[in-house]
Amino acid sequence: MSTLYLLHKPYRMLSQFTDKQGRATLANLIEVPGIYAAGRLDYDSEGLLLLSDDGSLIHRIAHPRHKLPKTYWAQVEGQLDNTALRALAKGVELKDGLTQPARARRIEPPTIAPRDPMIDPRRHPDTSWLELTITEGRNRQVRRMTAHVGFPTLRLIRVAIGSWRLDNLRPGEWRKETLHAPANKAHRPAKARTRKKS
Repeated sequence: MSTLYLLHKPYRMLSQFTDKQGRATLANLIEVPGIYAAGRLDYDSEGLLLLSDDGSLIHRIAHPRHKLPKTYWAQVEGQLDNTALRALAKGVELKDGLTQPARARRIEPPTIAPRDPMIDPRRHPDTSWLELTITEGRNRQVRRMTAHVGFPTLRLIRVAIGSWRLDNLRPGEWRKETLHAPANKAHRPAKARTRKKS
């Protein structure tokens, strides 16, 4: 049995519990001793972060060998076209090599909490939304992929890791799941509870 915490990391927050520069960290949201993030989410990105005190579970979630798919919603500059979507799905050549095939589709603007600060509509009057699912974890990969095909990312939200989804968690909220499964097998949530930092 393992315990997993699903947290909606807000914009401009580190995916760690301490920072010598005084920036916002996970300690501002969740006070559970001995837990660590399975992977990371950039300071300027938002969305799903998984945490646990089970080292083997963290390893299975975060290690690239397991290729857990990660799904993102990206608000990009300009109107995404089919040429860009096909390139993203096929794989694009970045400085560190060709990306693996991905699932890419244009979506309507999702119903999500506003970001603070909001994207300035005067500077970015023309935007569209992309759903992108990748199985790699390169540094700032989604941002580099969309920039490569001519549509820089303005806002990035991770909505799923494997079968775990952000669902209705708002920025700063988290929920707890108790998992029952043999080692190295898929985990099944036994129960979940949502909490918000008061």
